[in-house]
Parts: sequence; C-alpha cells; structure tokens
Amino acid sequence: ALDDSERVHMRILQTIYRQLTRSRLGCPRYGAHWEQLGFQGTSGSTPLPGEIPTPKIQLNLPWSDSVLSQLPQPLPVLQTQLHCPPLDNFPFCIMSVNITRMVIQALREERLSRECNRRQQVIGVLNDLYAAAFLRLFRLWKGQHGTIADAGFFLKELELSTKRKPRQLLKSLEAYVSC
Repeated sequence: ALDDSERVHMRILQTIYRQLTRSRLGCPRYGAHWEQLGFQGTSGSTPLPGEIPTPKIQLNLPWSDSVLSQLPQPLPVLQTQLHCPPLDNFPFCIMSVNITRMVIQALREERLSRECNRRQQVIGVLNDLYAAAFLRLFRLWKGQHGTIADAGFFLKELELSTKRKPRQLLKSLEAYVSC
C-alpha cells in the first residue's frame, strides 16, 4: 500500500512527476498537480487507491534501452495533458493502467518474443510498446474527438493492436521519434 512514511514510495511519486513534466523540481505530496497529470485525486495514489499501480512503475522504468530515450519532448498525449486545456477530460492514468495491462498481456502471450529477441531486450520493448500504444490512443482520441464515453471503444482497438500488430505500433513510434 502507498505509505507516506515510506521514503521509496515518495521517491517513486516524485520521479513520476518529474518524468511526466520534464521538471527538475519535485512537487508537493498533495495537490491539484496530480489531477492535471490525469490521476483521479490530489494524492497521486489513484486510480488504484492505496497502491502504487503498475503504470506508475512503468513510467519509472529505465528508458535508456528504449526509443523513448531519443525523444526531445514528451509524447503529444503528455504535452496535451500537461500544457494545454484538457483534451475532453482525457483519463490519462486510467488509460495508463489499461495500456500497461495490455502490454504485459502481449508479453505473456508471447506476442513480443520476436521483437524482444531481435533487440535482445525486454524492458525497452515493453516501454516502447507502452509509448506506442499511448501515441496511437492520442491520435485516435484527437482524430475522433474522443470523450470518456468513447474510452471503451479506444481500449478495444488498442488491445487488438497490441496483440495482433505490436510491430506496426512500434514502427509508428519510431516514425514519430525520427520526425
């Protein structure tokens, strides 16, 4: 469970904040800044109350083996979430939970084996697929003027893409990074 007295828990939250905002500074433990990042409350402990959910750890994984380490700026979904008016109440953290679940499921179902073997790594592939799925979600959400009511539809499309076409998703991320 998330524990304010646990130094590691607090460091994870601060790291997540700094990575998402590209800030060198930390943030207060409680405040509206967590909601601006897409969490459901002001504590940074939701969407899974009382726990440090997998997506927060996903965001905290080492990115050096990932295409993401080449990004000069955050993915557009993060830019939108952090610097612009809300994108029709885009549920960043809820989507993050679901995308992390999809990526892990694709790994468990051995749908990423070829790519992991080709790159001789697992973490970098997982991180890149996570980012690629988010990029795809952003493009769907923006292109179709998505709302919360559309979230289920978008998640189904992402689930199919992560299972059936992970390489295509990864190539779209590589194309985005190279632009």
